[in-house]
Parts: sequence; structure tokens; C-alpha cells
Amino acid sequence: MGILEIKDVNKRFGGLQALGDVNLSVKQNTVHAIIGPNGAGKSTLLNCLVGKLIPDTGSVMFDGQSVLGRTPYQINQMGISRVFQTPEIFGDLSVIENIMIPLFAKRDGAFRLQAISSVDSQTEMRERAEEMLEEVGMQDKRHMHAASMSRGDKRRLEMAMCLIQEPRLLLLDEPTAGMARADTNNTIDLLKEISSTRNITMAIIEHDMHVVFSLAERITVLAQGTPLVEDTPDNIKGHPKVREAYLGETD
Repeated sequence: MGILEIKDVNKRFGGLQALGDVNLSVKQNTVHAIIGPNGAGKSTLLNCLVGKLIPDTGSVMFDGQSVLGRTPYQINQMGISRVFQTPEIFGDLSVIENIMIPLFAKRDGAFRLQAISSVDSQTEMRERAEEMLEEVGMQDKRHMHAASMSRGDKRRLEMAMCLIQEPRLLLLDEPTAGMARADTNNTIDLLKEISSTRNITMAIIEHDMHVVFSLAERITVLAQGTPLVEDTPDNIKGHPKVREAYLGETD
């Protein structure tokens, strides 16, 4: 049994079958990539995991509990965090203020910065935010306005905002999209460090095969909403079903 169990999930949008009998198990403390050509159903599946969509049939279980019918906030409180394809940060706040926001949200269930009146509580939260800045290598940017940073740094900040909540499952939707190669490589290094030092499971949707093969321990290939094959990266490379899905090649 995996920490994330997806069983017989189907989702239609009118006459379009977006997901068809998807079964997927993600083992605890592994990095599992979900890949496939455009329109394969990757984003639809991810949205079913975080409460933005509800499957027509099937089940999605996280650590033995169903995520279906829960709000995105409730799913976040279960220990699931998501890194979006476009970094979701508060551009008019500083880096350290961005990192502190999830601590207020976790305490109060809403983004209410005025909710904490205790100086000691605020001091503790700032100390935790400073530790997170050090972990992701952004100590020298603590007072920068988030909107002024590069896309790579915005992504790093968003990851810090997720990690400070101490999630057990981190969902990453194309975490290197739109990045220069140097930023992509820095993101890969950060994710490797997170995977090796934290008790965390990662599920990654990604088009960049350099990223996938650098990080993933298991890969599931989707095509037209249905899993084609699941295997290790070495076995996925050159797999006939993968070549057919991506390149239209057949043996």
C-alpha cells in the first residue's frame, strides 16, 4: 500500500473522457513522476488530488483517508501541499512575510495576519521562517519584494511556503516550467536535497524529461487519460508504449 492510492478513477467533461480507470500507488518517501503528452489527463488527475475536481467514479486515499469531497484547505491540513505551474506568491509582500503566511493560515484556518497578537508567537514564527530561508538558500533575499524576483527564485519561495507547513506529500505541477536551464538545475538540486533530508513524498507532473529522470524513482506514463506503463526510469527509457505515446512510433 502506498501513502497515496488512486483506484478506478474516471472523469468526464461532457463527451470527453479525461481520465479512464486510473489506478496509481505512490509509495511513502519516494519521488513519483506522472508524465504523458499534452491532453493525457495529468492536470485533471492532479486537480482531483487537491480538491479542485471530484472524480465521477473511483477513490483517492491519502494515508487511509479519502480526499474526495474535501476542500483544498482541508486537504492541505491533511498534509498535502501543492506547487503550482505558475508560482503562487504574494508579490507585494517581502520574502520572509510570504514564508510566514502559511503559519498564520495553519493556526487560524484563514489568511488573517492580524489574528496573532502575541509577540512571542510572532517571534517564534519569524524564527521558523528564518530557518526555512536558510534551508532553501534565500537568506540574502529575506527583505526583497517577492514580485521583483526571478521565476526561479519565485519557485524556490513557493516551495519554502509549502515546506514550512511540514507536508507529508508534496505535489509539483511542472515545477521548472518557463525556467532557464540554470534555474532548472538549481530547482532539481533543491528537490533532491528536500527528498533526502525530509520525511516527504513527492508526486511530480513534468514535461522536461531531464527533470523527470534526474529526480523520479518511479514513473507513470499517461496517454488519453489512461496509464500505459509504470516502471523505474531506466525501464521507461525506450519503452515501446512510451515511444508510441510521445512519438507515434510502433515496433
